[in-house]
Amino acid sequence: MSSTAAKKPGYFRDIYRNRKLIAGLSKNDFKTKYAGSFFGIIWAFVQPTITIVVYWFVFSKGLRSPGVEGYPFILWLMAGLVPWFYFSEALNGGTNALIEYNYLVKKVVFNIDILPIVKIISSIFVHIFFTAIVFMLCWFYGYKPDLYSIQIIYYIFCMFVMLLGISYLTSAIVCFFKDLTQIINIILQIGVWLTPIMWDISMLQSTTVRRIFKLNPVYYIVDGFRDALLYKRWITDKLLWTTYFWVFTILMFVLGRKVFGKLKVHFADVL
Repeated sequence: MSSTAAKKPGYFRDIYRNRKLIAGLSKNDFKTKYAGSFFGIIWAFVQPTITIVVYWFVFSKGLRSPGVEGYPFILWLMAGLVPWFYFSEALNGGTNALIEYNYLVKKVVFNIDILPIVKIISSIFVHIFFTAIVFMLCWFYGYKPDLYSIQIIYYIFCMFVMLLGISYLTSAIVCFFKDLTQIINIILQIGVWLTPIMWDISMLQSTTVRRIFKLNPVYYIVDGFRDALLYKRWITDKLLWTTYFWVFTILMFVLGRKVFGKLKVHFADVL
């Protein structure tokens, strides 16, 4: 049976102590994900690239969508899709972390608290690559990196912390309710349109409706990427939404850790 839950004061200390193990498992997880295929890790970059090209062609060429607020549509689109790709990939990975590594969950001496972290870090390698591509594409269009661009690091951190809290919650629940994986996939399919990413939220006439859409915490990150790369706005320009995001994220992290801690003694029995 898995080890008992660590006390909350020792959580961050335990994570720091296991940092080398987390790094090693994350690299191995990324490499082995495509180990059985002929082209290997190339597939990790092919699907996001094709998705971007398809969306760009449909909206920019097919529907002849003009640029958003004077910005080239491809830049505006990629600035939103890249963080979304990371969110969806990491959420799926984090949710299934315990199931995928069930052989480690059954080891008494192994700290299973690190498994969701491993999956989230494993997904970030591709995200960093595409973030770099967006930077280069922006530079090509004349939007050179500047001090605003540094905020990308902050927004990646925001997404990491939020994903960690959600993954602790979902990875614990999915051990007892396997259908959660399919539910999350459906939510992600709908969420890409509700965030919004492919269309501008300013198209909504009602201020109230726009605020409802902005309650989606992923919107804060997507809009933040666009602030850093295109709009050139500081985090301090939206303090209310920043406060909301961190209240939501901290509550989700506390809830996720609590549920994970309560259920972890049963993981080995149900996996």
